[in-house]
Amino acid sequence: MLDKNSHIPIYIQIEEIIKQRIFLEEYKIGENIPSERELSIQFDVSRMTVRQSITNLVNSGLLYREKGRGTYVANPKLEQPLKGLTSFTEDMRARGMEPSSKVLRFEKIVPPVDVAGDLMLEPGEEVFFVVRIRNADAKPMAIERTYIPVKIYPELDEKKIIGSLYALIEAKSHQKIGNAIQQMEAAIVSKEDSKFLQINHAAPVLIIKRTSYLSDGVPFELVRSTYRADRYKFISEIKR
Repeated sequence: MLDKNSHIPIYIQIEEIIKQRIFLEEYKIGENIPSERELSIQFDVSRMTVRQSITNLVNSGLLYREKGRGTYVANPKLEQPLKGLTSFTEDMRARGMEPSSKVLRFEKIVPPVDVAGDLMLEPGEEVFFVVRIRNADAKPMAIERTYIPVKIYPELDEKKIIGSLYALIEAKSHQKIGNAIQQMEAAIVSKEDSKFLQINHAAPVLIIKRTSYLSDGVPFELVRSTYRADRYKFISEIKR
């Protein structure tokens, strides 16, 4: 219960009580919590105080609002460490989730100049261009646009691309995947991607561009991934 004589602000105490109720599954994932009015009566505080608590929990990703319907308990975000080089398939299986993909596009193209440069290709060299929705437990997590030099894996086809690309490339090249250069930025989702990711057209997303290299230094992939910001967070350990 609230301690109104405590030095801890009331709105923070309410946040902690709601967090505890979520942890104990009194408020379950995907279910709505009591309204601001109900909570203000329950805690004997103003609705403005309750609103501040709920807004903070929404901003932290623990809750989410739906206009005209109420406030709901959000799915916990998946934590992705920014170290080590693993595929989406490997990441999800390591978390005990079932990965799957839906291929939206698979074709052979001459890539844009910037992509060709990143992949160290000669003018006119072709790549496989693959667009996939990446799911975890049948829920969309990201959409990937991948460029793979044809010379790396000439026999690649749409059926083979369903699973882990990294496992395919290592088996084909008889080399280990060495390293990658990765860039990350925040953005507002495009209208096209909002449909595939099943999110609001103005929702925030995380965009990652990654160029991956085999152990001999040859680039084998450039991928631009758009992740749902409400389902993913990235963690980096920094040492001095």
